[in-house]
Amino acid sequence: MRHLHLAVLALPVLVAACGQSRQVQNDEYYDDSGRARVSGRLSGNEDGLLILGTDRSRNRQSAGAPEGNSGLGVNAYLWRATLDTLSFMPLSSADPYGGVIITDWYSPPAAPGERFRATAYILGRQLRSDGVRVSVFRQEMRNGAWVDAPVATATGTELEDKVLARARELRSQSASL
Repeated sequence: MRHLHLAVLALPVLVAACGQSRQVQNDEYYDDSGRARVSGRLSGNEDGLLILGTDRSRNRQSAGAPEGNSGLGVNAYLWRATLDTLSFMPLSSADPYGGVIITDWYSPPAAPGERFRATAYILGRQLRSDGVRVSVFRQEMRNGAWVDAPVATATGTELEDKVLARARELRSQSASL
């Protein structure tokens, strides 16, 4: 129960983190050495509670980034491509530092008796074919209640392929600017 309370308290922080933007440097797409441990501070003091995000002060010092410059903890192309690919589903939460995107349940108009949910994991700062994993969950309405149902094994792989194709498209668009 205590973890549920902490999750509810952390939700506004997650939503606020999604609204931050900045110019991403090219070296962030290829260098994995600057990735910090996954954590963040709820309060500014050293004894604060650690939650999602990165320890940005330590990450900035090690990467030599300017003090006012906060960045994504994962590859920006994969992050944006994943959000674009899953945009047909309502967004439940997104952690740009830890690289996790969770959608809410989505019922296709053609099949109102079933619903889907996805969780995507961006696995690093490099744009690589193994840099994203998507897990899909499915439920069916049976006797007035939602019941877990199997998902085709290819569904997650197909979404990953779409994310990678979109990430490559985004990268080529930014290179031509």
